[in-house]
Amino acid sequence: MKALIQRVSKASVSVAGEQISAIGPGMLVLLAVEATDNDGSLAKLVHKVAHYRLFSDNNGKMNLNVQQAGGAVLVVSQFTLAADTQSGLRPSFTPAAAPAKAEQFYLQFTQQLTALDILVQTGRFAADMQVSLINDGPVTFMLSS
Repeated sequence: MKALIQRVSKASVSVAGEQISAIGPGMLVLLAVEATDNDGSLAKLVHKVAHYRLFSDNNGKMNLNVQQAGGAVLVVSQFTLAADTQSGLRPSFTPAAAPAKAEQFYLQFTQQLTALDILVQTGRFAADMQVSLINDGPVTFMLSS
């Protein structure tokens, strides 16, 4: 699994011109599920995202996770992050999980974050989404499990 995480001042998702979710300060997570992912990789990535310290403490150091900073998380499925881009000029999506598996893991990911008492909003799986964000910093990290 891969998660591109961004510290945001705000972020939202729209489908067909209608906003379906939004957060204020927090983290935008673009999530990709790969064919080889399993329950262990899911649990590892949930833990990393929930506990990753990308928010500043009182001394300006990135020492706080999203929950400690009082932020929310917006999770958006992004299968293109699973692409193999090592050769050629067109991505191969062979590493990506099949849609049924990807949706199951996406839902489990959001449920497990919610179970940690993190405020979670979501995009709409497999929809043509428009994602708006204000990247705070900018701060962006690629996490994988």
